[in-house]
Amino acid sequence: MAAQLHDLGKAGADFQRYLRTASGYDAEAHLEGKHGKVDHSSAGAVWACGQWRIQGTLLAYPIAGHHAGLPDWIGGVSGLEARVRKLDRLKEAQVNGMLALLASLRPPTQPPKVDPDHPEDVHLWLRMLFSCLVDADFLDTEAFMDPARVELRGQEQPHLGALKARLDAHMAGLARGADDSPVNRVRCQVLASCRDGAELAPGLFSLTVPTGGGKTLASMAFALDHAVRHGKRRVVVVIPYTSIIEQTAEVLAKVFGPGVVLEHHSNLDPARETLAGRLASENWDAPIIVTTNVQFFESLFASRTGACRKLHNLVDSVVVFDEAQMLPSSFLKPILQVLGTLVRQYGASAVLCTATQPTLQGRIGTQGAVFTGLEGVRELMPDPTGLAVSLRRTALRLHSPDFTPVTWGALAEELAEKDQVLCIVNTRRDCRELHACMPEGTLHLSALMCPEHRSDLIRMIKERLKAGDPIRVISTQLVEAGVDLDFPVVYRALAGLDSMAQAAGRCNREGKLGRLGDVVLFTPPKPAPSGLLLKGEEAARELLRVCPELALSLAPEAFTRYFQTFYGKVNSFDEKDMVGLLVKEAHLAKFQFREAAEAFRLIDEGDQAAIIVRYGPHRERIERLVEALRFAGPSRERLRALQRFTVTLPGRVVQELHRQGDIEEVQGFWVQVADSLYDDRAGLCADAIRFRPDLYTL
Repeated sequence: MAAQLHDLGKAGADFQRYLRTASGYDAEAHLEGKHGKVDHSSAGAVWACGQWRIQGTLLAYPIAGHHAGLPDWIGGVSGLEARVRKLDRLKEAQVNGMLALLASLRPPTQPPKVDPDHPEDVHLWLRMLFSCLVDADFLDTEAFMDPARVELRGQEQPHLGALKARLDAHMAGLARGADDSPVNRVRCQVLASCRDGAELAPGLFSLTVPTGGGKTLASMAFALDHAVRHGKRRVVVVIPYTSIIEQTAEVLAKVFGPGVVLEHHSNLDPARETLAGRLASENWDAPIIVTTNVQFFESLFASRTGACRKLHNLVDSVVVFDEAQMLPSSFLKPILQVLGTLVRQYGASAVLCTATQPTLQGRIGTQGAVFTGLEGVRELMPDPTGLAVSLRRTALRLHSPDFTPVTWGALAEELAEKDQVLCIVNTRRDCRELHACMPEGTLHLSALMCPEHRSDLIRMIKERLKAGDPIRVISTQLVEAGVDLDFPVVYRALAGLDSMAQAAGRCNREGKLGRLGDVVLFTPPKPAPSGLLLKGEEAARELLRVCPELALSLAPEAFTRYFQTFYGKVNSFDEKDMVGLLVKEAHLAKFQFREAAEAFRLIDEGDQAAIIVRYGPHRERIERLVEALRFAGPSRERLRALQRFTVTLPGRVVQELHRQGDIEEVQGFWVQVADSLYDDRAGLCADAIRFRPDLYTL
């Protein structure tokens, strides 16, 4: 099946012409107005159903949706069931002479038989087929309408063999310049094991390496070696947070040079985005892609043409999932199903890469919430437990063995005695309240600050740490994954064991203290918010009570035990019933594509809204962008630039700010008006909204 779709994607124009013919559509005739108002997509769908029964019904989805997106089977007048029942559309097509083109057509690729063990395969097969169609459709239209873009898109890119050579040279240079420290010796071992593992047959892999063990470059070495060895076509790196994706892209850009690594995420600064990169992001036609969990998985469950367009380029790819423990438990079942299908049917290899490896194989969950996870995952490290011991750079201890909560005032006094210390708390409210108790000069870091503000502050923190200057930082968990900070002392509010381990990764990261770094786990005045955060804290607390030495060791076995306990507390691994919408009636070719796409949201924005803030160091630029938005309206470049200066809040809080006159609406976007709303030290000010507690969500 992977070979079929690879050929279809490679020669997509031919396949697109087939489906266009099946739908009775001709681009030039359409542009000349010859088709009038004939519903050619429905006519083609009706014809396919009549020709090939169940196979035809499957093909009817991409035929009917090649302009508006994959339809639902049941969806009122726009549902596929209603559309294919209207035979008058077929008569309309016949009157226009279109059916004369259809007599000799046969299906270009055989739909899969529904495997009783894997009925989830069918909906992804249809999306892959749809992806080939719509990408070819877009490219064919572009060739007709804008040849200059075609020429730019067709610029030759370096092949993976050449990129492997660049990485080899870079790693050799790092080895020559590195100190002969225990940490660097372990990093060399990790790299060697990844390269040895690249020889293994394609499939599912895990890479379990403690934080600071060089996973970013080692996993890329595996990916490129594996791709070259087994004829894979591209490498995709999937990262949970936009707040850390830029750091990874920056590291890779230093290795491969400008214009090679395609970043595809919402926080990309337009100043760093080229036209060629923008074109490549439309269909992921690039050798190396760095994207987010949201972009990757929501595309795999999408129905719209633009979102599905890239999917066929995942065939024969190597996908590296950084911080795999961040895969959301509420969608874990459909996520693991689609990942298994990618590997099993489409020639992809996938690497689950993390210091805190979750339990994603075999039976997952208990009682009502239980399902079978991945099969055949191979670990790339020969001895993850031994690796954790050899790379141990911190000693974890409980602030209070009986979990007695500490007051913010008492904790602040303790932190003030440290020259360099990072304290990570669970919520933005906790961050604000503890920071208010700290001495002047303590830094505050949370999502109440816009992305540009956070980036500036993290850059300054790194500089001060490198210079050995005194520095104290109070932060939410946004610094835990992928942000290379190196403090001698880290305090962490009690949370999930994976979060506390990630916090420990910001302590003595390079192992240069000459001793173990100090990581203190404390119980905050208030527990974590209800929901999965609280379940994670409860699971960690149970493990700390029953097996304190194991839990505090952060050994791989500790995370196996923790995730088993945590998943046992999860109410549902398919919160929005993707199985019911996409799998349950696959044998009848009945899918709810649009309903599923709408429901599959990894970040439940719900009633959320973004406010464009006036962050001081960039205020003049923001003013120019806002004025351009006001008088010239929104544009892609303008909105991407303004994205760097936004803070997201609950909708009811935004409405209160509007009622108070602190923000205004400009072309449908909220913009800060009151100078007091945003503080250049701590971000959006609590005083401006009368200390509304619902401001402080994570």
